[in-house]
Amino acid sequence: MEISSASNAQIRRAAALLARSKARREEQAFVIEGLRLFMDTPQNLIEAVFVDRSAAAQMGRDGGRLAKRLEALAAQGAVLYQIPDGLMAKVSDTAAPQGILAVVRRPQWTFGDLLGSGGMRMPGSQAGLRADAAEVSVSGRPGTERNDGGAAPSPLLLILENVQDPGNLGTMFRTAEAAGVSGILMNRGTVDVTNPKTVRATMSAIFRVPFLVEESADFAGTLVRLKAEGVRLYAAHLDGTAAYDRFSYIEGCGFLIGNEGNGLTPETVALADDLVKIPMCGQIESLNAAMAAGILLFEAARQRRLT
Repeated sequence: MEISSASNAQIRRAAALLARSKARREEQAFVIEGLRLFMDTPQNLIEAVFVDRSAAAQMGRDGGRLAKRLEALAAQGAVLYQIPDGLMAKVSDTAAPQGILAVVRRPQWTFGDLLGSGGMRMPGSQAGLRADAAEVSVSGRPGTERNDGGAAPSPLLLILENVQDPGNLGTMFRTAEAAGVSGILMNRGTVDVTNPKTVRATMSAIFRVPFLVEESADFAGTLVRLKAEGVRLYAAHLDGTAAYDRFSYIEGCGFLIGNEGNGLTPETVALADDLVKIPMCGQIESLNAAMAAGILLFEAARQRRLT
């Protein structure tokens, strides 16, 4: 289907989803841009695709892969739009559009998924769904069955409170996947996970790492629920009593990371089982939030790899 005007309703919808978190929240949908993100997105989440007329030619050898995916999407009912060269730049959130963007449904996860007991769900569906099995594998992630039939690892969670920088959040997703987390929990004060800058910074981890946003004001209640499930909470804090590498993270645990400028709120700190610190040299008082999260998560990954 061809679109020739920026005033087209579908183009306006995509532009609104890129620009406004309220629109993304209400529709439970967002926009991804670029070939890599498009190819990594679970096929069953893609609603509509917008492609520049010259996009396939510009993508060289990847053009063939793109054509095959577009054909598969059309067969499953996704709507494909071809738009004139140049119109993409009027919609895109990036300075140099790659000629392809798509409207996708937001992945739906549950509290149990954070602990490793379920699979991604489509909005409104009760059945656990996997992305295209040929493209996405979650084997080896904490909370999933191991290939050797052994017991699944204990939960390893990243818990974020009031993180505000989209790039930081995206980097945390990417780092969390690399460290093998079972899930990410965020409070409602954390920046929108479907912010375009966040989505790009995740490097597609947004589709592979279970995440949950506590939309109510009772973030503390969710933390208490995690503790009841046997998850020990460690707060990265300047008042930590011992260095982070003095603790054991083999059993179920979660790392609490706070706002870039103000850190964790006193209410959340009070729920932590231990306050940990990252020893630093020089006159630096604190690390970037994403960096701190990476240090803690990879220490847990190191310990678990050695068991």
